Amino acid sequence: MTPADQAVVHREVVVNAPIDNAFATFVERFGDFKPKEHNLLGAPITGTTFEPQVGGHIFDRAEDGSECHWARVLVYDPPDRVVFSWDISPLWQLESDTSHASEVEVRFVAESPDRTRLVLEHRNIDRHGPGWEGIREGVEGEAGWPLYLARYAALLSGVG
Repeated sequence: MTPADQAVVHREVVVNAPIDNAFATFVERFGDFKPKEHNLLGAPITGTTFEPQVGGHIFDRAEDGSECHWARVLVYDPPDRVVFSWDISPLWQLESDTSHASEVEVRFVAESPDRTRLVLEHRNIDRHGPGWEGIREGVEGEAGWPLYLARYAALLSGVG
């Protein structure tokens, strides 16, 4: 495996939902499956917002009204794909230097009229600089993208 291959995490999940519904649920209900314990704020999270346009943000809002804008929407192409930055450093703090951000691309592929495959690629993780391997391990591990996608699938199936 090359260093570039090591800086990419791939995950997929198939859901029993039409592509339009699968895409809309991912964007409109992101806060319903994002773990609230994934929190960079000083107070508990009350909600997470995914702004549905290029230039928008993904951000958490806390009980005290503070906000943490931890991603920027780079591509918004419903119902096929969305790409957003990962503006979180290897120290699990906000990264202010956008050249040190990785990218998350989420593609939605219709397998049938009522079945969609979500393909997630978190790439360029090495852009985060020293300690980037910790980000890869975090997003690749069971508390990372696998947890998000399991909760997303459960949300679409009406479980949980």
